[in-house]
Amino acid sequence: MKTIHYTLQDESFGKVATILFDEPDSSVNTMCAQWQEDLSEVTAQVLNDKEALGGIILASGKSTFFAGADLKAVMRLLSTDAARVFAEVERMKKNFRTLETLGKPVVSCLNGAALGGGWEVALIGHHRIAVDDSRTQFGLPEVTLGLLPGASGITKMTRHLGLMGAQPYLLEGKLFGPREALELGLVHELVTSDSELRARALAWIADHATAQHPWDAKNYKIPGGTPAHPKIAEALSVAPALLKKQTRGLYPAPEAILACMVEGALVDMNTALRIESRYLAKLLTGTNAKAMINTFFFNLNTLKSGQSRPSGFPKFKPQKVGILGAGMMGGGIAFAQASKGIATILKDVNHDKAEAGKAYSTQLTQIRVAAGRVSVYDQTALLSRITATEQASDLAGCDIIIEAVFEQRDLKAKVTREAEPFLAPGGFFASNTSTLPISSLATTSARPEKFIGLHFFSPVDKMKLVEIIRGQQTDNETVARAFDYVLALGKLPIVVNDSRGFYTSRTFGTYVMEGAAMLGEGIPAAVIENAGLQTGMPVGPLAVLDETSLSLSVQVLDQTRADFSAEGRAYLATKGELLVERMVREFKRNGRAVGQGFYNYPTQRGGKKSLWPELKVLFEKPEATWDITELKDRLLYRQAIETARCLSEGVLTSVQDANIGSIFGIGFPAWTGGAMQFIYSMGINSFIRRCDELAAKFGSGFALTRAVQAAIREHQPVY
Repeated sequence: MKTIHYTLQDESFGKVATILFDEPDSSVNTMCAQWQEDLSEVTAQVLNDKEALGGIILASGKSTFFAGADLKAVMRLLSTDAARVFAEVERMKKNFRTLETLGKPVVSCLNGAALGGGWEVALIGHHRIAVDDSRTQFGLPEVTLGLLPGASGITKMTRHLGLMGAQPYLLEGKLFGPREALELGLVHELVTSDSELRARALAWIADHATAQHPWDAKNYKIPGGTPAHPKIAEALSVAPALLKKQTRGLYPAPEAILACMVEGALVDMNTALRIESRYLAKLLTGTNAKAMINTFFFNLNTLKSGQSRPSGFPKFKPQKVGILGAGMMGGGIAFAQASKGIATILKDVNHDKAEAGKAYSTQLTQIRVAAGRVSVYDQTALLSRITATEQASDLAGCDIIIEAVFEQRDLKAKVTREAEPFLAPGGFFASNTSTLPISSLATTSARPEKFIGLHFFSPVDKMKLVEIIRGQQTDNETVARAFDYVLALGKLPIVVNDSRGFYTSRTFGTYVMEGAAMLGEGIPAAVIENAGLQTGMPVGPLAVLDETSLSLSVQVLDQTRADFSAEGRAYLATKGELLVERMVREFKRNGRAVGQGFYNYPTQRGGKKSLWPELKVLFEKPEATWDITELKDRLLYRQAIETARCLSEGVLTSVQDANIGSIFGIGFPAWTGGAMQFIYSMGINSFIRRCDELAAKFGSGFALTRAVQAAIREHQPVY
């Protein structure tokens, strides 16, 4: 056997079989094809040795216990593989059941993490012992990858915790550590180090000549009751509707998990396991799981590993960072930094404005104290790291200075010249602009090679992404340091090259302006908003325009026109941009901040926003017709096309940055796996054909040049 080592050791109470998982040439154990073959072989060996056995120990030769499924193999599956996948999963679970129903005590020794299939392997053991390490995680996160725990995880967790108790761990993929596992009864013993595991396992085996799982006992009952129990039945009657409301029908995995839980609770153990296998085979060979695995496993891990970070530079840990502008964005960045122990200088034009920016951190920490997430001591320590000031001299010695002032080129130039001299030796200056080209902003810098873009997203305390923009003169060391700074904040960095709007703002703009264009075509605003929600976008395009400020969109439009004019060109605004401009200049509808945009906003807390009634009079056309599928395609395809253009132009340099940036930055639906994965899941040829159809009806925004088509094909991932 290549991935499993089987040994027998004599003890006073009989022979103890040790099944040691140790996949060669891998840092972790996975359910690869070879492991599945080896599992069948080792199970046959256990059956052969059954009479002499006093017990079985499951252990790992790695620093963790078991990592789960071989996801690269999953990416290669086709829909026609469903029957084969079902048979393989059934064979694996038959081996699990053989080991756990021998009547011999089985102990799982958990020396580290056991996630997904790894936790299902751990659940084979009648007794589970774990090292008490707060860094260790257990659980079944399959739902976050579009899958379900189909190697007995749903069936066993439901039988351990009950239908209601198991839901967070199955439907939400909630992870837990050794101590929580002990409290839940999912782990039975904790030890302080790996070296104690085997001795404790042998002691338990010595005291238990036979063993079985609770559900194999004659009088077993599911905790809390079956779906037939009145209270359970009442909760389950509304669960599918609540789930559909959350997923909008776009994520098949949570619905399949709930179905498995309920159906499995009504039948015997073996039938429940078979139900599980059927649902898993369908998900494994579907497109949704592949899209989510690609992005939330492979792309995310590639990004976190630092593939986009220039190599050859030592790791950078900022000690003191200055922020220019104490508005919502500057205040949010200050909180993010102080939360990670970074001394922060928050500067504005006067002390009162700077203090108001710091007050935002006070507000956020008070919420966390009230929720029990941090202590009052932690709150005091965090706030002590933020110095509110109007004095530029307080910026002296900053490793980084970030400007977060209004999107006005002259203002940004002024604060750059004022603050840059106070940087520490080797420090760099960053702009938080969301649209203005970094290379042009850097012309006011004394050291353009140390000037970079750091585009945070609002609200900073909730948004995970930071877009790092490399200017034409930005050097590699500055990019590497910016990358390290973003990781130090606990956020996700993507690195892009300079362009107007960069990647995220440029692509996000296509979503909102396509929605505005639809309104200009006479389509009812409510239909447009619902189309956006039905695609899986978090908010409709008109509501997003209100949130980000209609007046800001017009400011950006004005600056763009001025920049083009300075270059001797005329900027041709899109239909959507012209409609937004009209909303601001003609109707004085500036957005949510002033209570009126495409929506009217309540003046009292608890009130609900409502679409501005005049939209119907001003823009709706009784003769306008629409198809909801076509509207949804326009909103999704327009963003995917712009993403592909960014890849073709070199603004984006990798598919993973495109996928992660689109989901975590602009809310592109997670079910797609991101804007580029959306294209690949559709099939490149099918995507191109649909773009041609949309371009014929709705204009050049949907046209794909040969260069863009070539870029799509060139960057297609291969597994």
